[in-house]
Amino acid sequence: MPGQGRQGPDSFQRLARREGYRARSSYKLLDIDKRSKLFKKGFTVLDLGAAPGGWTQVALEKIGESGKVFAVDILRMAPIEGATILQGDILNSDFRKTILETTGPVDVVISDISPNLSGNYSVDQARSVELSQMALHLSVEMKAKSFVTKVFQGEDFSDFKKEVNIYFKSVRVLSPLASRKTSSEVYVIAKNRKS
Repeated sequence: MPGQGRQGPDSFQRLARREGYRARSSYKLLDIDKRSKLFKKGFTVLDLGAAPGGWTQVALEKIGESGKVFAVDILRMAPIEGATILQGDILNSDFRKTILETTGPVDVVISDISPNLSGNYSVDQARSVELSQMALHLSVEMKAKSFVTKVFQGEDFSDFKKEVNIYFKSVRVLSPLASRKTSSEVYVIAKNRKS
């Protein structure tokens, strides 16, 4: 991680360009993995809200050639060597079925998914929780060992965290160093799925 403590957004953007990552958000996942040890060689990973591919790149590095990454986004995404890209909306039940049929069980579900922002914070926060809940339900269906999602803090946040606790033994909330200081986003990291 560059320097000590939280950096300005431009420093991470510059670093991403220099190190070949598609997005500054790559450093959020690197920080989360450093603190939470999500990945192992050979893991199968589902990356939700993957475009433009920064998290997919990090996941591929961490799991090695024996692992698999499935990258999902509603937006078109340029190919990344080693990743299988699926385009569609996870709120669509037919598309969720396609994801399940394509991937089978996965080890880790990671989600940096974000709603289209309306400018109305309470609406955006509620949509963020809805997307994170859908990601959680997918991770449960796929029997994932670990689950990470971005979510905006607000009135629904504590209820969402309680729901995550139903399925996982260890749940923590982190704000990665690469998050912007003004952002209300946090990341919920859940490990050790309850059987």
